Amino acid sequence: MNSRSAIEADDIRRRYVDEHWTTAQLAAHYHCAETTITRRLEELGIARRPRGPYVDRERSFVWSPELAYAVGLITTDGNLSKDGRHLSIVSKDIDLLETIQECLGLENAITAHSGSWGTRLYRLQWSNRNFYDWLVDIGLMPAKSLRLGALLVPDDVLADFVCGCIDGDGTIVTYTDRYNTFKNEAYVYERLFVSLVSASRPFLDWVRDSVTRVAGVTGALFLHKAPTFNRSSIWALKYAKHDSVYLLNWLYYAPTLPCLARKRAKALPFLNWK
Repeated sequence: MNSRSAIEADDIRRRYVDEHWTTAQLAAHYHCAETTITRRLEELGIARRPRGPYVDRERSFVWSPELAYAVGLITTDGNLSKDGRHLSIVSKDIDLLETIQECLGLENAITAHSGSWGTRLYRLQWSNRNFYDWLVDIGLMPAKSLRLGALLVPDDVLADFVCGCIDGDGTIVTYTDRYNTFKNEAYVYERLFVSLVSASRPFLDWVRDSVTRVAGVTGALFLHKAPTFNRSSIWALKYAKHDSVYLLNWLYYAPTLPCLARKRAKALPFLNWK
């Protein structure tokens, strides 16, 4: 029996049609490739949903891994215009903006954008009043950097949201520590740290508490950069090696999830599914 026929028709129909699971969620659930899911849907005559976040009859956006990831990136690296309808994301990684296009079903062009000191950046801007209003309802706002707090993100997509945050304003650092080899040549350690920075401590407090509650991993919060005459304090939420390994496997729970490829490449040696 091939892997597609092993997926029961009633089960996949209920999850995809009635409960609005994504193909990525189904692939992770059935332990198969996403292409296997799409072919099984075709075999059963189940029409594929259009790209972008699913909207129910009340015009409310329905959470999915793709939507949660996009919201995480918007939370850290995005901008909500004061006009109440325009949103934008600026990044040095054009593939990251292409991923957001895919997650949200956007056809808006990605344009070149000049950063400070001549840095080459890219910008994705679009207009959607309904999506803008929904983001405000869950806790985002214009000029959010210093005002961010707790957001209304469901537990079942918290990992995808945090992954988007890490890809926006986070880092995954790996290196070989040979500092104590003068004592003993065997004292060589592989170091790993995952961190997320923000100018809003209440936001990082909420992320830390939420991750601890859902994933059972505890990070440390500390002052990353002290305030200056024209800049606010920057706070950092940091996870050391053993907690970072567990955190990374929680964030990258399936190989088909949206993410920034260069950061996932750093995480790959520590992932169980590699």
